[in-house]
Formats: sequence, C-alpha cells, structure tokens
Amino acid sequence: MATPTAGHSAARDLKSSVRGSNQSGLRAHNERLVLSLLRLHGPMAKVEIARASGLSAQTISVIMRGLEEDGLLERGEPIRGRVGQPSVPMHLAPDGAYFFGLKVGRRSVDLIMVNFVGAVLGRVHLTHPYPTPDAIIRFALGAMEELRGQLPADQSGRIAGLGIAIPFRLWDWAVSIGAPASDMDAWRSRDIQAELAALVDFPVYLRNDASAACGAELVFGSGERPREFLHFFIGYFIGGGLVLNGSLYTGRTGNAAALGSIPVPAPDGERVQLVDVASLAVLEQRIRAAGKPTHTLWDPPQGWDVPSDILNRWISDSCNALAYAISAAASVVDFEAVMIDGWLPAPVRKRLTDGTEHAIQSLDINGIDRPEIREGTIGQDARSLGAASLPLSERYLVDFNAMLLAG
Repeated sequence: MATPTAGHSAARDLKSSVRGSNQSGLRAHNERLVLSLLRLHGPMAKVEIARASGLSAQTISVIMRGLEEDGLLERGEPIRGRVGQPSVPMHLAPDGAYFFGLKVGRRSVDLIMVNFVGAVLGRVHLTHPYPTPDAIIRFALGAMEELRGQLPADQSGRIAGLGIAIPFRLWDWAVSIGAPASDMDAWRSRDIQAELAALVDFPVYLRNDASAACGAELVFGSGERPREFLHFFIGYFIGGGLVLNGSLYTGRTGNAAALGSIPVPAPDGERVQLVDVASLAVLEQRIRAAGKPTHTLWDPPQGWDVPSDILNRWISDSCNALAYAISAAASVVDFEAVMIDGWLPAPVRKRLTDGTEHAIQSLDINGIDRPEIREGTIGQDARSLGAASLPLSERYLVDFNAMLLAG
C-alpha cells in the first residue's frame, strides 16, 4: 500500500510560526494552515482565506492551485455578486486522502476507514475476551486489506496513515478483565506501533485511547467547541481527555487526564476510584451477577439489552461519581465545559449527562465556577475516529491553537 503523492509538501514537518508566512521555506506550514482553516470553517473563497491567514492574495493563489492539483481541494459553485468576478469557494476534497483508525479495547477491537473530510467509509468490528498483541496485529492487517478493497483502484494509493488508540499499560488490568497474566504480560515487551509500521507502507501513530476519544471531539465534533474542556469517555473503563487553549493536552507521558483514577465516594460510602463506579465493567459485573447475558454490551451499543433496574442503578451511581470527579478537576483547571461520551446508546448518554448536571448542583463547590455539562457529539466511534485523526493531523493540519489564532 503506497503512500499518497497528494499534498507532498503539506506532509512535511510543521514549522514554528503559527500564522501564515510569505517565505517560500514555510510553504508546507502555509498549506497545512489553509487545509486547517477549511476544515474549521468550511468552504471559503481565496480572499477569505487570505484575510484569515494573513497571507497575501498571491501566496494563497499559489497554495490553492497546488493543493487543487494534488487533489486535496475542490472548487465549489461560483457565487456571483453585483460587481466584479464571481467568488469561487474552495472546499476539502473527500477523496483527497484516506485514514485508518484502530481502536484496541479490552472487550472489542474496531478498525475504521475515513476520508479526508472525516466520513466513515467502512468498519470492521470484533469482540474478544481480551486483547493480545498477535491477535490485534492479525485483525488490523486483515481489516485494513478488507477496507482498502472497498476503494476504487485509483484511490488506494491515497491511504495516508494508520492511527492506533489503545489503553496504556494493558498488563496492569489482567485480573480486572479476567485475562491470564501471561497473555497480558506480552504487552510489556511488544511495540504494536513499530510492528505494524514495519508491515505497511504508510506512517503509523499511537495514542492513549481516552485521549484519542477527546481528540476526535476536537477534530470531528459538531457544534461550537469551547477553548478548554474536560472529556469523559465511558468504555470498559472510564477514561478522560483534556483540551487547553484549543489543543489536546496529553502531558509528559501521554497519559494526562487519567480521570478514572480520581477518588470518589462509592454508593456504600467507601472511597474508591471513578473507574470502580462509572465504567461498563461495573455494569457488566452487575448483569452477570443477575444471571443475564452480557455480550450485547460489546456489540454496537444500539443493540444493548440491559435489565432496566440494573441500568438505572448504574446510571445513578455513575452520575454521582462523575459529579465528584468533575468538581475535583474544576478546582485545578478552570475549564468551560465537560463532555460525556462513551460506548453507549444515545439515550443512555443523555441520561448520564442530565443526571451528572443534576448531581453537581447538590455539591458544595463554592469558590469555583461550575462548568457546563454537555453530551459528547461523536459516540461509539470516538476512539477509532480519534485514532484516524492522528495521521490526518500529523500530515495535513496545523495545531489547533494556530487555527484559532488564525481565525
């Protein structure tokens, strides 16, 4: 699978300047800036892009012409005004590039293929009792070949990269997920990013799965996104992500915003971690204790079949725990909003969001502003979409701070 020739210079390393530059040495940055502005704002005419980027009209014309020739941009229908030449809006070409996103979960694995505008073109899903490196690599290679086969022959060369979203330190969770320690220990010495990179002909990137889910909200989310927000993703375990000044913050080790570790009160009054209350693992345990099947939790969540009394109790406990965790985090970082998402049916996500908003109102958090509690906008694909956003961002976009400054 060959790397795309499209956007060859846009794929170079990002330079230090955050706004456009008329120096030829920063052409790669300028191309990324143009692509980022179009992704953020939608179709724009050249004069609008010049105004937003600070670049000259001549420089923008050269960049736009090159990106159009590379197949990354397309012309829209001319908009005719009263005087002068008609304005021609430019937009991202959906088939300009394609990206794979691999989500490695404790109970399931997914691979999706998205186009240049972030539309999911295909997916492969598999449930498993627990992940092992060899099984994940076999799945990824087979699923990529299957999805690649869905592209027209002249488009398969535009696959621009694979992103991986995976929980860090998987071996620490062997007992929790009921996996043999010997099988999970294999993750200690394996580098799945390097191994897959040696087997494919495009770049491979990796990020913590919860941070990837937050990144998906940042890149692909709908509606107005605040400059600072906290993001919860509820999967087998609950995890988090943090956006500061419009950019995903992953910290020194890539594991920032490990929100599942925040101490919260359990329903019985004991002190536990958030992960011990507001995770699907807890829901699975309660369903199994009631003698009911749990497999539907790990299929696409629209098909959940959970007894209502068990679900209601889990939602109530989770909302209270989330409220405490949000209050603790808000005392450290002054973020505007909190987004709650997960491997959840949409009605369950709404109940969790509404319930957490209600629960936080009852807490005494005088001295800090209560953040707005919102539903996430991505849903079940957040981790795999976040994975797919890694090669997209690394190869074709500038940092979101630059995008916001330029806008």
